[in-house]
Formats: sequence, structure tokens, C-alpha cells
Amino acid sequence: MARRRFLVESIRDNAAELRGDDARHLARVLRAVPGQRYEISDGASIHLAEIAAIEKDRVVFRLLEKLDAPAPLIELALYAALIKFDRFEWLVEKATELGVAAIVPLNAARTEKGLFEAARKRAQRWQRIAHESSQQARRLGPPRIAEPCSLKAALDEPHGLRYFLDEQPGAPALLHAIPPSPPSGADSIALITGPEGGWTSPERSAAADAGWTSVSLGPTILRAETATVAAVAILTHAGWARRLE
Repeated sequence: MARRRFLVESIRDNAAELRGDDARHLARVLRAVPGQRYEISDGASIHLAEIAAIEKDRVVFRLLEKLDAPAPLIELALYAALIKFDRFEWLVEKATELGVAAIVPLNAARTEKGLFEAARKRAQRWQRIAHESSQQARRLGPPRIAEPCSLKAALDEPHGLRYFLDEQPGAPALLHAIPPSPPSGADSIALITGPEGGWTSPERSAAADAGWTSVSLGPTILRAETATVAAVAILTHAGWARRLE
């Protein structure tokens, strides 16, 4: 069974500290004691570490050895149109587990009114969800949760491969749009996913004019969060399968 992994802010002088909720969970829920071993990551490296001391809201680790840190499957930026916050939180959790590098909340024409303005107040909660999901998934570190942006701003972002997920029939299958051998400069991949009401015709035209590749998940109508996670899974799985070749 794999050891639990905890994310720490920094590693210094052969030691690291865990604070706040994570420290309380480790001490009170998991009932950890000095001498027990866990993996810790500061976002740049992973170490096997031993608990040296447990205090009220702090756990001190002593490093034992450096562990291999596998490279991410792909560098995937997810631009996800805002939906009701309980569903968006689930989206953040699952996209983090699947390995996205960044999550950018997106304001679309059919985004429910008020969500864009309220999204800035949710950033800290989304970051916490991403942090917890990263530990569960044994990631090197959490994805970046960016400030909410407009569709126009997202379309202007440069990436090697850029996919615009469309619910209307006619777009090619996402799986078929992924090149078997990515061209030079395609290390960075971006995916834009829409709101519950779908895209408007002007939004589709803007994505096409900006050079984004329109893709589909098939004829089934999916919830926005389901479609997003399904598309992320296809892209990350393709990156993993390519590495095995």
C-alpha cells in the first residue's frame, strides 16, 4: 500500500513542517506518532520523511531520502466555464486528481448571472480542494487556480495544442484530434469547456477564428462538469499511453 503524501510549503535543513488542517488531521484523525513515515512534497521534490515531533497545530518531519518525482503526463491548462459552485467544486476535485496543471474559471455568455462576480470569493476554497485532492492523488503539487477570466482572454492564450469542447454535432472526436506524435512546441495543451446552456454561435465563431480546434465527446448530452472531466481524462490518458510506447 502506498504511503500517504502530504504537501508542505518548503523543505529546509533536512526538515519540513506541516501546519493547519493537515497537521491536525495527521495528529488527531490518523493518530500519528513520532517515528512514523510519510512522503512529503514541496512542489519541486518528494522525500520520504519521518515524524520528529507533533505539536498542537504543527507536525515536524525529518527527511530520510529523496524519492523519484515522475514528470507530469501533460501540461494541461483547463479553462472551465463557471457552473453552480457545488458542481464546480466537484470539477476542481476531479480535474486535480487527473493531473491538470491549471484551472481557470471562465465567464461564458450563458454562465449563470452572478457566478463570475462571486467566483473571486471562492478562490481560497477551490485552492483548498485542489490541495487536498493533490495529496490524495499523490501529485507533486496542486494545480494553479487562476483568476476568473472572459472567453476572449482565454482564446488569446498561447498553447501548443488548443481544444474547444463543443456539444453540437459535427465536431471531430476529441480522441481523433489528438496527434499520435505531438508537433514541436506542443508540450502545452489547453482545453476550453462550456457552461450548462452550451456555447452561442458567436462564441463558436470566435474560437474558430482564434485557431482553436473544435472537438466533441459524441452525441450524448452531458452535464458540463461530466463533459469536462471526461475530456480531461481522455487527454491525460493519451499522454500516459504515449509515454508507454
